[in-house]
Amino acid sequence: MEAGGSTDGWPLDDRGVAYGDGLFETVLLRDGAPRLWEAHLARLARGCEVLGIPMPAERRLAAPLVDAPSGFSVLKLMLTRGSGGRGYAPPETALPRLRWQLSPFLPDHARWTVGVGVRHCRMRLGIQPVLAGLKHLNRLENVLARGEWSDADTAEGLLCDHEGRLVEATCMNLFWQRGGRLETPRLARCGVAGTLRAELLERLPIEEVDVVPDVLVSAEAVWLGNSVQGLWPVARLDAAGGEVLQRWSIGADHRRLQAVAHEPLGYPTRFDD
Repeated sequence: MEAGGSTDGWPLDDRGVAYGDGLFETVLLRDGAPRLWEAHLARLARGCEVLGIPMPAERRLAAPLVDAPSGFSVLKLMLTRGSGGRGYAPPETALPRLRWQLSPFLPDHARWTVGVGVRHCRMRLGIQPVLAGLKHLNRLENVLARGEWSDADTAEGLLCDHEGRLVEATCMNLFWQRGGRLETPRLARCGVAGTLRAELLERLPIEEVDVVPDVLVSAEAVWLGNSVQGLWPVARLDAAGGEVLQRWSIGADHRRLQAVAHEPLGYPTRFDD
């Protein structure tokens, strides 16, 4: 297996570059120690099994950690099938290529405290159960969805699948409280199963549901979260056309879930409202 840092370029015949034939993980580090590391390894291993790419040894994946700076940083691991094959046909024996990048990271405290504005996207996600949950390299749907807005007051966009079911945000998972119950979209058809989402599902009675986006308007609280940004409470929800659909005051319900989500990430668990 070929491995290297971000300065070692990608060959043009790399299948990850040419076809999105690969996987990636984005890991939060604190003083070089990875957060939710086992969950990241488990998701990568599942992706390798589905795509038929040999899973790298953990020591190779952890090698960049020795160069991590103090404080918070982010490690991005990218694993492709490597080069070879003819056209779309994969090579009989994969020679995976592993690359990584380390970047300093400063979380946005304001989004934790005052919350964020989000909007629905017009873009719809294709349904492909075989790839559901994986963090594969083909993210064109997310790229096109993120291009739907540019205003600074909107932090994220919400995506449905082609049958109109809520799935996720462009780079975060979605949670809400409705009738006192915590819920999150079921990801059996498409979407990325985040490692923070997995942690919360283990810790709390969160129900995975198939719902249409209208349920958010009647929710008592809504959040977006991932393992790098932590959990953002949603203060405003807009339609794809820009009209405001709902506003929420950030309160105790929001803070309770934030506390559970932030503890394994090493982020603040208490906020002054």
